[in-house]
Amino acid sequence: MLTRRELLCRAGSGLGIFGLAGLLAEAQEAERRSNPLAVRIPHHAPRAKRVIFLFMPGGPSQMDTFDPKPRTNAESGKPLPLGNLGLTRVVPGKLLGSPWSFAKRGESGIEVSELLPNLAGCVDELCVLRSVVSDNISHPGAYRQMHTGEETFSRPSMGSWMLYGLGSENQNLPGFVVISPQDTQGSMGWSSSFLPAAYQGTYVSDLAHPIANLAGARPAAAQRSSLDLLRRLNERHAQARPDDSGLDARIASFELAYRMQMEAPEAFDVDRESEATKRLYGMDRKECQTYARQCLMARRLVERGVRFVEVFSPVNWDHHEKIRSKLPENCAAVDRPIAGLLRDLRARGLLDDTLVVWGGEFGRTPTAEGTDGRDHHPHGFTMWMAGGGVKGGMVHGATDEFGWKAVENKVHVHDLHATMLHLMGIDHEKLTYRYGGRDYRLTDVYGNVVNSILA
Repeated sequence: MLTRRELLCRAGSGLGIFGLAGLLAEAQEAERRSNPLAVRIPHHAPRAKRVIFLFMPGGPSQMDTFDPKPRTNAESGKPLPLGNLGLTRVVPGKLLGSPWSFAKRGESGIEVSELLPNLAGCVDELCVLRSVVSDNISHPGAYRQMHTGEETFSRPSMGSWMLYGLGSENQNLPGFVVISPQDTQGSMGWSSSFLPAAYQGTYVSDLAHPIANLAGARPAAAQRSSLDLLRRLNERHAQARPDDSGLDARIASFELAYRMQMEAPEAFDVDRESEATKRLYGMDRKECQTYARQCLMARRLVERGVRFVEVFSPVNWDHHEKIRSKLPENCAAVDRPIAGLLRDLRARGLLDDTLVVWGGEFGRTPTAEGTDGRDHHPHGFTMWMAGGGVKGGMVHGATDEFGWKAVENKVHVHDLHATMLHLMGIDHEKLTYRYGGRDYRLTDVYGNVVNSILA
């Protein structure tokens, strides 16, 4: 592989800018093959170095958490006035007002539900996006779009894209980790798809034993000798198969596993934390103990240079019924752990360059499903971001007075992805991968950076 000095010498000898660009691209691809997780140079100065995505599968109800709707409350039980919304063919159920009160919190005065008292105490850190929209009303399609930008086909997840574009700051740990004790909708949320296999997420489901078979069975020197021999054989095998990224990924995975034996046990071990820190996250409380452990694990990982960590809620937010009893349970399961995570990141000086994102694949309807539930709703829902270069203590966008659709400053999922990449120093239009004769990207042919929320 040519060094940068050699490339510059060729340019000076008449290679020209277009020839140099081609050589740089070739050198970069060669570097990715030899060390897939090596740190890359971003397109522009980043505001964030790492991402924690707090994913609430099933879709949280925005009008019961972050988007109060007084008119829906006042007219609860009445039909949704379709004409007011420009609707003619949709026949939703009757309006269902929120059973819970909202109050203005923090210096910013953002209204937050009584169901989230701890998170409400961190509201000045949050940029609340009340106008997020997506394109699919079913869980599989919406889940896939939120994670990959595509509703139907297999595409790389955003964690894989970020790892591909930026590499990882810690070569002894996976660069992309998914923590989920409950069953997800399959690996499509953390798959690398057609990107090289080295950028796939590492899936952690057993919180007590995060990575299986990590302890070495033989002395380190003997393992090192075996790996060196295995690497030479694998590289010889791979030379005749240059298009099979799985071979490179497998070679890299053996090396990563060897290095992880030294560092990963400590990184994943939240029991090493102080009792005060455990209490901050809520590990001493039964209702939130699981998510507290997940969030604390996420902080330990990003603190050690892991690029992207997704933390799945251990409870499902798909409340088609019994929302009055189930939603308080869900909020109690995540409220203290998330607030603890934000406070801990701030105290350790990590929040300014760690982007924290919260949300589900869509929201819920302002109308009732049955007597005590809400249906899927992609037309206007709430997510929030914190740290990592976004303005805290602000609300962006709005839904109509009933909460049916976004009417002000819409943020499509593609815009969300473009903004996340921008904060990480990546131009979403330039981070591409050629596959099947075309250049693909996370945002496909869409997406605009939401500049008004940038600090």
